[in-house]
Amino acid sequence: MRTMKLTLLTAALLAAQQSTAAVPVDTEIFRATITPQGVRVHQADLQAIADANGGTRAAATPGYEASRDHIRGLVESAGYYVTVQPFEFPYFEELSAAQLEQVAPVATVYPYSDVAGFLTMEYSSAGAVTSTAEGVDLQLPPAATANSSTSGCEAEDFAGFTPGNIAIIQRGTCSFLLKAQNAEAAGASGVVIFNEGQADRTEAFSGTLGEPSVSIPVVGAAFAVGEELAAEGVVARILVDAISELRSTENLIAETPGGRNDRVVVVGAHLDSVPEGPGINDNGSGSAALLEMALQLAKMGIEPVNQLRFAWWGAEEAGLYGSQAYVDSLSARDIKNIAVNLNFDMIGSPNFVRFVYDGDGSATGTAGPNGSGNIERVFLDYFTGQGLPVEATAFDGRSDYGPFIAVGIPAGGLFTGAEEIKTAEQAAIYGGTAGVPYDPCYHQACDTYANNSDEALDQMSDAAAHALYTFAMTSSSVNGTDKGSDKAQKTADALDYQGNKLRR
Repeated sequence: MRTMKLTLLTAALLAAQQSTAAVPVDTEIFRATITPQGVRVHQADLQAIADANGGTRAAATPGYEASRDHIRGLVESAGYYVTVQPFEFPYFEELSAAQLEQVAPVATVYPYSDVAGFLTMEYSSAGAVTSTAEGVDLQLPPAATANSSTSGCEAEDFAGFTPGNIAIIQRGTCSFLLKAQNAEAAGASGVVIFNEGQADRTEAFSGTLGEPSVSIPVVGAAFAVGEELAAEGVVARILVDAISELRSTENLIAETPGGRNDRVVVVGAHLDSVPEGPGINDNGSGSAALLEMALQLAKMGIEPVNQLRFAWWGAEEAGLYGSQAYVDSLSARDIKNIAVNLNFDMIGSPNFVRFVYDGDGSATGTAGPNGSGNIERVFLDYFTGQGLPVEATAFDGRSDYGPFIAVGIPAGGLFTGAEEIKTAEQAAIYGGTAGVPYDPCYHQACDTYANNSDEALDQMSDAAAHALYTFAMTSSSVNGTDKGSDKAQKTADALDYQGNKLRR
């Protein structure tokens, strides 16, 4: 059997070398090289890196840098052109629970909760402040219509504000960031943004400032809390213990030396974990599968028809910042030259379902850009041929395909599930346990090498290899003439390429 495989591989190599036109896309030989054992070796390496670096591989940590350097060394040795792309991203970490209290006239400690108390605003600065509370352009009682308060939205709202006081601001109309920035410019020492007060806007809320540009503590509170603090003569205290800053990290990108650079296949997975753990399923599984595919492709020695660009994204867990930085760096021509984005984020969940991104929107109502339905069809046809049922998952913006589809690049990919609960119907189809998350260790310290399904990893890495090789070797278009919202009925090889160069 081994001799036969080598003979077939030699034939495939010769066919690829002899033709620059349409190469039949037979993925069997390549898929045979992508084994779960090979992928697991890379996951073990990532686990060892996390173990040596405080149990995490989060962006901008030594564990992430070591993960990047490890993969970089391997792909450089394999002959890829490697780029490390630096970028900055906003980082926020709350080190301990914040505190909010009324010091006078009635001593009251408000609970740190999302119901009747308060929560820290993401990207709030650290700080401990005790001062007089001062309401800013409040509507009390609240207006009948939600999101109608303009409290704190204009600099004029702070006319007469006493510098050093804590600004008590009502939610509504403009961003939390603008309210906080206006308060800081007026000399506020801290900010409480409380809910607006309509029937469905009374509880504390976990908002975000969006960036670490405010240097005073900011919290979001329930309506009742804000109403109390806005009363005449109240002295309040805020304490926020957090890190809020810009940090630097990198994407790692490895390109094949050959292949059409006007029809690039970008294959991505995020390399970073959450701070809480090593992230060996999320997303050591996708990162390891990408690495194994890159190494095996190089080992086979086949020059792809279309250039392949393997990307290990940074700071996905902080908000897709790595893939966004990459897409932001592209020119209009660069964007047009990318034919496909494939995304593999979590493909070894222990209580898995085989999810395929719903490129044509037929199952979820949310379609990808023109061509995404054809990418979906490549996956669906593959799984049908293997006798493996799958389910559609929507383009919900939770992973690194998001910036690509936002600029019109066709995308697709695989997913085995995160924190959502497996249904009884899914357990009957895929096995596993109903009533339990697809990944019980999602974003936790227990997302280790042991947090894995070999079955899922085997099936999904084979499907990933099939799609990668299909789009690497096809001389046909992904986009064709189908719209992203149409049901795609054709595979990529049945379509004509209409890119920036004439078809070879």
